[in-house]
Amino acid sequence: MPKPVIQSTSILKHSLHTVGITLLLVYAAFTTAQSRQPVHLPVPGGLVLLAMESDHRPEVQFEGRRVMVLEGDSQNQWMAVVGISLAHLPGTYAVQVDGLKSISFDINPKDYETQYLTVTNQRQVNPTADDLVRIRREKAEMDRTFVNWDDSADPVTAFILPTRGVVSSSFGLRRFFNDQARSPHSGLDLAAAEGVAIVAPARGKVTATGDYFFNGNTVLLDHGHGLISMYCHMSRINVTPGDIVAAGELLGAVGRTGRVTGPHLHWSVSLNNARVDPNLFLAE
Repeated sequence: MPKPVIQSTSILKHSLHTVGITLLLVYAAFTTAQSRQPVHLPVPGGLVLLAMESDHRPEVQFEGRRVMVLEGDSQNQWMAVVGISLAHLPGTYAVQVDGLKSISFDINPKDYETQYLTVTNQRQVNPTADDLVRIRREKAEMDRTFVNWDDSADPVTAFILPTRGVVSSSFGLRRFFNDQARSPHSGLDLAAAEGVAIVAPARGKVTATGDYFFNGNTVLLDHGHGLISMYCHMSRINVTPGDIVAAGELLGAVGRTGRVTGPHLHWSVSLNNARVDPNLFLAE
């Protein structure tokens, strides 16, 4: 994986000396192997990597959410990995470090392509009132996982692919269902035959499973430090909430449940409650 590059226009250097902490907004080498680093891509739906120096692991927050912090390859060196949602507009933003200082960074514009899909089940495009009650209940269940923070294990920094398939819908597409505008595509769709195995892309804890209105049979994994992954439209689920799975362990199989036009896996990755492009965490 190529080394992330920070454009010179977005490099802001700070030297802040407060309670033994020095923060530097620069990119540096870290303990994880080069192939294990997430990719710096400062756009909506991307990741921002912020290097800093501190005599302790700093607590970093972005818009009130804790941020993953990786240990560096030398003493007092750290790197924050900040998830940027598709809803963020280009501009200058900031993270807070230990509640004392802030570091600014830029989000650059990115244009995503448009996709038009035809769904035969009209309720999957225009849900009924009863459907909306169910949808809100299911969203609340999933949101509880997306906002969870667990730092009991080392951060996960890279994924393997969860299934064998071809990309049928890329991340970030501006979507229209039956010519009606809907939310951008917040995951990566991998088309595969029904029944093809879906495996965990990294170690994690199963935090929720269910048959959801839009997502069909779904599994959510908590990888710790605000990193969550979700697997949708499955034909079967082979895990239960509370299970601890290793990379490559079976989660279930590809299916066509929920709102689909054919069998595939919808794979979503969330960091600090921002849906980001899964490609940025792929080891290869």
